[in-house]
Amino acid sequence: MLITQVVVALLAFYVAWNLGANDVANAMGTSVGSKAVTLKQALIIAGVLEFTGAVLFGHEVTQTLATKIANPALFAATPQIFVVGMVTVLISCGVWLQIATSRGLPVSSSHAVVGAIAGFSWVALGVGAIDWSSIGLITIGWVLTPLISGAIAALFYSQIKHWILDQPNQLVQLQEWIPWLSTILLGVFGVIVLPSLTEPLTNFVIELGFPIPAYDIPLLTGAIAAVGLTIISWRQLEDSGEVEEKFPPQTQELPSIQNRSTERSRSPKPQIPNPVERLFGRFQLLSACFVAFAHGSNDVGNAIAPLAAIVYIDRTGSVPTDGITIPIWILILGGAGIVGGLAVWGKKVIATIGENIIALQPSSGFCAELATATTILIASRLGLPVSTSHALVGGVVGIGLVQNIKSIKFKTLQGIAAAWLITIPVSAGLCAAIFSIARILFL
Repeated sequence: MLITQVVVALLAFYVAWNLGANDVANAMGTSVGSKAVTLKQALIIAGVLEFTGAVLFGHEVTQTLATKIANPALFAATPQIFVVGMVTVLISCGVWLQIATSRGLPVSSSHAVVGAIAGFSWVALGVGAIDWSSIGLITIGWVLTPLISGAIAALFYSQIKHWILDQPNQLVQLQEWIPWLSTILLGVFGVIVLPSLTEPLTNFVIELGFPIPAYDIPLLTGAIAAVGLTIISWRQLEDSGEVEEKFPPQTQELPSIQNRSTERSRSPKPQIPNPVERLFGRFQLLSACFVAFAHGSNDVGNAIAPLAAIVYIDRTGSVPTDGITIPIWILILGGAGIVGGLAVWGKKVIATIGENIIALQPSSGFCAELATATTILIASRLGLPVSTSHALVGGVVGIGLVQNIKSIKFKTLQGIAAAWLITIPVSAGLCAAIFSIARILFL
């Protein structure tokens, strides 16, 4: 079993590597494409926060996937079949993610895992072992996720465009909107990140004898952060003197200044963003940090759950049927794989999302990320399994519809949609084939 664990650990690292190159890359693509951050900065930011999220909070999702992705009761008498099945799941997911990444196509690692498990379960136990309701929900998610995210992104961006970007005095308008933008940003991403971050403090306060509701500290933290972000953003505008010196109230009759500002704001690839886009770039940088942390804590389970299950079987001799403890070295392995894959192979998917659908600016990229996070939150509340990749692509397309439908590169979208549709059947067929061969050789 030691040799098996080493092999499976290497396979888990391989899947995490490909997951980083694809999933993390598409999450950072909007920030790079809008010039809010450089590629090098994106790699550093995502690397640190993905790794931190995976190690600190990746155990919960990993625990769920290790015990729920296949019905463990069906394998109770034959744990060796379960072990071989998990190995083939890792191989097929890693191969499919690598193929998609090499072509710059953002796909869902979660869907690849589901498809692979369906494939090996079918071969091992028959068609009745597949959870067809989950497949049906994922199919619904294919359609709804990009539509919902696109609609939310279009709504966000149309309001920002109307109230800020299309106004004659953009900076004054932005100054008035900063509190609202700060609240929306910290509200949406705070719901995703803050409960996990503040859980140790909440538990400590409760142990001291103060039975506070679970969401009190996250709400207080979010409110303080929103006020702080508002004050810092105001000071950045005031310190630069741009409101008073470049755009004083009496200059509203100077169309040349206004027009130049508006044109710079709408430039598809601004070399030096104007003050409005520069501030949106800071907001987008913060949202990208939240996305990276949340993704690391959630999707690392796709890569390391099979490894965690196999280590559990080796230690106890039985298939995991309930909650299990995830060794820290497994979380570190997954986090390191994600970071390595993003750094080495992530450029193609970043280019697809950030540059090859529409040209993005910080304001539009910020709206796309905000729409993605909102969609994921709504889906989580409804219990729908959705893909960050699908939501982000839908958000970018929604922005393009508001800007100009002709700016959307539909050829890129055709390739992405095709990759979405075939992810589950390809990973299922690949895993079924590999498991059939492995069963002959090893069982």
